[in-house]
Amino acid sequence: MSGFVFGEKPIQIESGEGPYVYDDGGTEYLDMGASYACAPVGHCHPDVVEAVESQASDLLFVQGSYPTETRTALYDRLGDLAPGELDNVWLCNSGTEANEAALKFARHATGREKVVAAKRAFHGRTLGSLAATWKQKYREGFAVPDNVEFVDYGDSEALADAVDDETAAVILEPVQGEGGVHPAPDGYLQAARDACDETGAALVFDEIQTGLGRTGSLWACEQAGVAPDALTVAKGLGSGLPIGATLVADWLAEDSGDHGSTFSGGPVPCAAALATLDVLEDDGLAANAASVGDYLQDQLAELPVRDVRGEGLMVGVEVKRGANRALKSLALNHRILALPAGRTVVRLLPPLTVTESHADRVVDALAEEL
Repeated sequence: MSGFVFGEKPIQIESGEGPYVYDDGGTEYLDMGASYACAPVGHCHPDVVEAVESQASDLLFVQGSYPTETRTALYDRLGDLAPGELDNVWLCNSGTEANEAALKFARHATGREKVVAAKRAFHGRTLGSLAATWKQKYREGFAVPDNVEFVDYGDSEALADAVDDETAAVILEPVQGEGGVHPAPDGYLQAARDACDETGAALVFDEIQTGLGRTGSLWACEQAGVAPDALTVAKGLGSGLPIGATLVADWLAEDSGDHGSTFSGGPVPCAAALATLDVLEDDGLAANAASVGDYLQDQLAELPVRDVRGEGLMVGVEVKRGANRALKSLALNHRILALPAGRTVVRLLPPLTVTESHADRVVDALAEEL
């Protein structure tokens, strides 16, 4: 039987622990992609495993209209951790659903339809999120809605010109991920905040890849001192279990329209999320991401590469011969797993528990291959 959603790689993963995964022959790989940033506290962290096992033995699932202690605790926790005044929490199952909800809430609350997004952006694959995703290959053949205006990422003037009285939302990644790991220039997120304030549009920050400490603070937007009207988070929130969240300000929550999901806030993913947040905070992993990330980028900058960019442990290395060749060599020759971000960028999104010695291993391997 063959799969049809993903092209499978020739490594069958059987287990994981900390920053490592192991194939069916017992070979150890350093996971510098954390499975698309879904393992921020490392694979199979014992606290997360214990929380999942405990919750699963009590209650696997109950629909969202019945309160559960675990779901309520996660609502409160995310509201407390959110930047600004984003006290309202909608739980879902993935990042694209979180972005879909944010765009729906903004359109209902404003009574408008237009969305402003950035070139190179990636926000998901459901139709609303896909409409705000730039790359044409993801959009072809799906009759994607056309009420999104794309502007150059980092161009504050172009953004301000695009946001008008017909705009429901501006959606931005504080650091673009799939688009090549591009951090927002100084002042850009504030310019987006100003444009939304002037027109009444909702500012949405997609922190699905940048959130949860990856860039050196719990939320990447905190480093710019800018709070959005909605923030989306997923990927590592449940340490790999399917869960996402849309955090929204009161004015959006009060007129958000009718939205629902069968599996919203399932007890087991909520338990995993609470345990993940505990580990992130208790072990100071955002600070570790900042320090190890700075060290890693400094070392990578000494290599014969076109560019090194990113924030914390969200790092892009632009190579001269193409990313796929480098990724294959890293995996087969050095037992290091990483990710692409376009054709020329090797993307590093490791567990936030990695150390400088792990960074040295990656730099040495890249130096040999490049």
